[in-house]
Amino acid sequence: MATPEFLDARALEQRLPYGALIEALADAFQTDVAAPPRLHGDLGVLSAGGEARDLLVMPAWEPGGAAGVKLVTLFEHNGRRHRPRIQGLYVLFHPEHGTPVAVLDAATLTTRRKAAASALAARHLARPDVEELLVLGTGRLARALPRAHACVRSFKRVRVWGRRSEAVDQAVADIAGALPRIDVDVAPDLQRAVARADLITSAIPSLDPVIQGTWLQPGQHVDLIGSYRPDMHEVDALALQRASLFVDTREGVLAEAGEFIDALANGTITERDLLADLAALTAGLHPGRTGPDEITLFKSVGTALEDLAAAKLAVARG
Repeated sequence: MATPEFLDARALEQRLPYGALIEALADAFQTDVAAPPRLHGDLGVLSAGGEARDLLVMPAWEPGGAAGVKLVTLFEHNGRRHRPRIQGLYVLFHPEHGTPVAVLDAATLTTRRKAAASALAARHLARPDVEELLVLGTGRLARALPRAHACVRSFKRVRVWGRRSEAVDQAVADIAGALPRIDVDVAPDLQRAVARADLITSAIPSLDPVIQGTWLQPGQHVDLIGSYRPDMHEVDALALQRASLFVDTREGVLAEAGEFIDALANGTITERDLLADLAALTAGLHPGRTGPDEITLFKSVGTALEDLAAAKLAVARG
C-alpha cells in the first residue's frame, strides 16, 4: 500500500480557503451522502481535577463514491497543558479500491468546515446589510468564524467577548491581522455587545446559557457552534422562543444540542419550530430569512458530511 498523503494544519489552511469551502459544503448538502450520527465516547474524568474527556468517531460515505472517517479527542482542559482541546486525524479512502488516499489533521479540518458551515447558513439567514459581528469565545474556532463570515457578509466592525482578558486581546489581534480592513476590538460588556450586534456567533462550550433571550434585538442573526453535548447550553429558552430556528441537521441537534433538547422536553418549542436544515436551505426548499425584523438562529453540532466534503476538496486542490 502506498503511503497516504499527510495534510497538516498549514496545508489545510492553504487548500481550504473559506470561499471555496463554503461552496463545497453547499454542493455536498445536495448530494447523496450517508453520515450516521457520530459515536460519542465518554472517556470518563481524570482522577485529579475531574476533567471531562471525549472521543468522537464520525464516518461518512457516498454510495458508490468516496468514504472517510474522523477520529478526534476533546479534552476540555487541555488549555492548561498548552495543548489543543480538539486533536485527531481524518482518513480519506479511495472510492475504487479502498486504499487510504490521505490523512488530514482533524482539528484544522473541523475548525474550517465548522466556520464555513456557519457562514453558509448566514448567507441564507443574516440580513444583507449587517455591519457589526460579535464573536463569543477566543479559541481556534472563534478566531476562524469572522474570516468565514466575511466571505458572505461585509462587516465594518467585529467585537470579541471572552472570559479571560488576555485571551480576548490575543483573539482580537489575530482577527485584526486576518481582516485588516475591518475594525476589530474588545467587547467589554456582553449584554450591551449582544444588543448592538447584527450577527452574533458563539463558539463557547458552556453548560449554562451565555446569551439571554431578553438581550436579542429585531433583525439579528444568532449563530451557535460551541456546545455539542446534551448538558450544554449557549442560549436560554426565551432566545429559542423569540427566534426562527434553523439547524445543520435535525438528527444531530435533537440528539446533542442541550438547549434544544431541554426546550423540546418541557414544551417551550416543538419539532415543527425547527424550520429547516442546511440541506433544505441550500436546496431552496425554505427561503431562509423572510423579513428585516426577524430574529434568526442557527444551531450547528457538526456532521460528517461536512468533513468528507472538506477532505475531498483539500485533496483535489493538491
